[in-house]
Amino acid sequence: MRRFTWCWLAVLALASSAWAADEYKIDPVHSRVGFAVKHMVINTVHGRFTDFNGAIQFDDKDPSKSSVAVTIKTASINTDNPQRDNDLRSANFLEVEKYPEITFKSKSVEKKGNGFVAHGALTIKAVSQDVDLAFTLGGPLDTGRGKLLGAEAGLTINRQDYGVTWSRTLAGGELIVANDVVIEINVEARQAAPAPAAK
Repeated sequence: MRRFTWCWLAVLALASSAWAADEYKIDPVHSRVGFAVKHMVINTVHGRFTDFNGAIQFDDKDPSKSSVAVTIKTASINTDNPQRDNDLRSANFLEVEKYPEITFKSKSVEKKGNGFVAHGALTIKAVSQDVDLAFTLGGPLDTGRGKLLGAEAGLTINRQDYGVTWSRTLAGGELIVANDVVIEINVEARQAAPAPAAK
């Protein structure tokens, strides 16, 4: 009886391993976290964050078992203009010394049309808001040295909702820096190496 029980436990362990979602670590070298915002009404300024990390748990058989978590270092903001970047890091905008990270953590994932939606919490300056992050996937691609997964996502937020409240207006009442910020994410993630077997 004991041998029979151990056999079933082994089968269940193998089955649960086969059904488990695969974990992919975001490769920052082949990924981009960018944003775009209107400036002076007539122009769009593009920027990016250069320091970020994250993981995707992906179950291609049951996307509802998938998840995503991303952490962005606010001090890494870059718009290719040092004076503007220092202003964005200051108390006028992101207050990077007080709030060093922006995070997104999904609560659920659903298939929608040809893509997916990750429902989760976006946290900026310690303010968390529930958002719906629509994204598409590429892969998984088996390279022979592990799998690769690609993801493209986009989201528009109102910066005022997160305490990024600096505001000035032009003579006509238009905002110098718009409230709406478009977030653009292109990610390449590599399947994480399996944890070493316990001795």
